[in-house]
Amino acid sequence: MKISLVSIPVQDPIKAHEIYTTKLGFASKEFTPDAKLAIVVSPYDLDGTAILLEPCEGSFAETYQKAAFEADLPIMGLSSNNAEQELERLQAAGITLRPELDNPKWGIQNVFEDGCGNLLMIEDKPL
Repeated sequence: MKISLVSIPVQDPIKAHEIYTTKLGFASKEFTPDAKLAIVVSPYDLDGTAILLEPCEGSFAETYQKAAFEADLPIMGLSSNNAEQELERLQAAGITLRPELDNPKWGIQNVFEDGCGNLLMIEDKPL
């Protein structure tokens, strides 16, 4: 088996789709604003694992998202050929970096906010 779709909670899937495609650099796989359906993929693997930007308002996922954020827990890990360069690009795009959360002993580093209520992290790993 392989992972084809994962879901992450977001406060507003339409806003999240814009952030994930314009600032984070993902490609849009499916976007139906009227249905609040937003799915993105890596531009390096358009047929790879997709991310469903799941609306969480008013559901148990809203509680989970808030608790994970307040506990400083990234909910997803990403890879880049050059994480340092990618973080500079993200910061220039207005993404908030969270270097105070770096703790390599725990395997957590290069943490940033996705602008949709989540923390993500990125590591150097060939794409």
